[in-house]
This record gives sequence, C-alpha cells and structure tokens, in this order.
Amino acid sequence: MEAVRLENAEFEGENSVYLLQDDDAVALIDTGIATPETERALRAQLATHDIGFEQIDTVVLTHWHADHAGLAGTIQRESGATVYVHENDAPLVRRTEQALEDFRTRQREQFEAWGMPASERESLLSGLEVSDDLMDEPERVEPITDGDSIDVAGHRLDVLHAPGHTAGQCCFEFHADDGLAAFGGDALLPVYTPNVGGADVRVDRPLERYRNTLETIATRAFERVWPGHRGVITDPTDRARSIIDHHRERAERVCTVVADHGPATAWETSAHLFGDLEGIHVMHGPGEAYAHLDHLQRHGIVTATDDGYALNNDSVSAAAVI
Repeated sequence: MEAVRLENAEFEGENSVYLLQDDDAVALIDTGIATPETERALRAQLATHDIGFEQIDTVVLTHWHADHAGLAGTIQRESGATVYVHENDAPLVRRTEQALEDFRTRQREQFEAWGMPASERESLLSGLEVSDDLMDEPERVEPITDGDSIDVAGHRLDVLHAPGHTAGQCCFEFHADDGLAAFGGDALLPVYTPNVGGADVRVDRPLERYRNTLETIATRAFERVWPGHRGVITDPTDRARSIIDHHRERAERVCTVVADHGPATAWETSAHLFGDLEGIHVMHGPGEAYAHLDHLQRHGIVTATDDGYALNNDSVSAAAVI
C-alpha cells in the first residue's frame, strides 16, 4: 500500500489517496478532487509506480465529497474501472438529476431553518453550485453496504458503515502485518474533527450517528487508520475517544451560548462559537451548531422556539448525553 498526498486548496488542504496493487490488479482508495492541478499531480505520482489511469481496475470511495470522489469518472472513462461507494452516497457520486435536486432543496430548507440570512444563503448556494464542477461523475457505480467485502488488488476490504460526516461514509477494514487496520476517509481525522451537520444535510440525527460511529471505531481496536487527510493515525481508539470528549465539551459550550444569548438559532449559536466564517465553513459552522442543538433538544436539554433554541431550567448536564 502506498499513500499518495494531493494538495487541495478548495477544501481542507492535503488529501490522502491510497494505492493498492499486486501482480494482477491496481486499485485506489479515493481519488482526489477534479481540478486540472490535482489530476496532474495524481497522474505524476502514479507514474512513479509505473501506473497510468488506464491501468486502474478498481476505485473504492469512502464517501461522496468532491475531494474524495472527484476524479472517479475521469479514471473510469480511461480504464473501465469499477467504482464502489456506499448505497447512501451512490446517487450523489453519480450526480443523478433527482438526487442533486433533492439535495439542493434540502440544503435550502436547512439553511433557512438554521437562521442563515437570505444573502448568506444565496451566496453559499451559488458557491456550492460552482463546486459541482469539482466532481467528474462516473457512468457506473457499484453500491455497497455495511458488512460487504470487496476483493481488490490482493486485499480484502470489509465495509464498515460509519455515518455522520455523510450518510454513506464508510471505513474499509483490512488485515495488515501488525493487526486490524482501516482506510477511514473522513470518519476519523488526526488533527481536526470531521464536520457533522453541515457536510451532508441528508443525515438525520447527525451528532448521534457520528458518536455511534466513533464508538464503533473505538471498539474495533484498530492498530492503524489511514485517513482521507494527512498522515496515518497510530492510536485510533484514543483518537476516537478524544473526538467524543471534544463533542462533550462543545455541547457544554453550546448550552452556555444558549443560556447567555438565547433563544438562539443555529446561525447565532455558530457565530458565538466560531466567530466570522468564510468559504465552506459558512455551512459547516451553523451545521455543527445545529447538530448539537438538535441532539440536545432530543434529550430535553434545550427547547426549539419560534425565536431559536432556549435552555430548559431543569436540564441535565449536556456532556452526559454525548
């Protein structure tokens, strides 16, 4: 297995693509974003292993975001590669008209519900439509689901559905020399915490689902997780637990914001948590605030009112429900 590092100025910096090969086959885990610069970089790095796009037999996608799935169509057209992705994310990788229409409608509804000002909503939606050009969709996608296994380039990858960041985010387990490992996509990252709430507005109960994913990763006792950004995670259990702790602390901060400034919308809560945001973070900030407020509401700690979320006087500790 070889890690291929790709610069990515559009989203979160460096992406990690993974190359698997044996005497008979070549596979990629994720592809990078569909920009000319990233395509050239991927081709150049594969060429150091005497591999061209036309030799790739399989592409396995951790989730639908452009910085992970963007070049899947380009590769498939040159090689006929089979592209695998979880069934929940497959329609967005394929960019089917109905899936995109439903997704944009859901975004508009959520942005308004979060209290995002109309001018910010329209600017953000326009930018997101432009970002569609960063995806080169494959014509054919093979949907996978939790518990499936994929045999690629001499490796058996077991599918572990890991929703939260997206509805179809997956980890792919495999046996390495030092024990059980996984390709993790954006389920587990080494430096910052994956966004929940804004990164995929289709996810119902996003914080609850992501916390369950982190618990699953922790209990799998992986020796290594190879993430979609930056370098290998050498203590995945500890990292998963630390992200859970991070969300406990954030839940307490959200309650403090609502107590001091509420009733508060997700947009207003985000402003108090994160300050002014730019680019994709205009979506990620209030999305994260919403994920927490939604979770706290489900546990009776806050109540949704016409003016935003209000803290209940008899509420229990927010940390206790994360």
